[in-house]
Amino acid sequence: MLHINVIAVGKLKEAFWAQACAEYLKRLSPFAAVSVIEIPDVDPARVGGEAKAVEAESEGVLKALKPTTFAILLDIGGKLVSSETIAQKLDDLALEGKTDIAFIIGGSCGVDARVRARADAAWSFGRITLPHNLARVVLLEQVYRAFKINRGEPYHK
Repeated sequence: MLHINVIAVGKLKEAFWAQACAEYLKRLSPFAAVSVIEIPDVDPARVGGEAKAVEAESEGVLKALKPTTFAILLDIGGKLVSSETIAQKLDDLALEGKTDIAFIIGGSCGVDARVRARADAAWSFGRITLPHNLARVVLLEQVYRAFKINRGEPYHK
């Protein structure tokens, strides 16, 4: 069984975001062990600027990754992926025996070069900027959709 972690900087503050994520986590439970690891976001004003905040948040992201984890950074500049591409990649990783996968959603100022270097792939859901809360919901929905595609089930259409 795949173990998927969503490593996200920041907490879901509004109940509707938390409810949407909870719904997709419930839907995913028959297919994979999926969990969310929230890394505290850092106020740039309290640490001496954006660079220091990104450094601190990135440190938290790196600590959450095991050495064997296949890490996918969600990044506006990453490779554009379709639902079918996500499904195929998850299937390929499972066939290769890579059952520990993490998706990384950085903070509002992004991630630093260490996280980018650690990532095995960088994906984009499009050239638009999504609020981080919405990106988390979209990611969980797309992972759910990927499992449905791989099983030939009707949700995809």
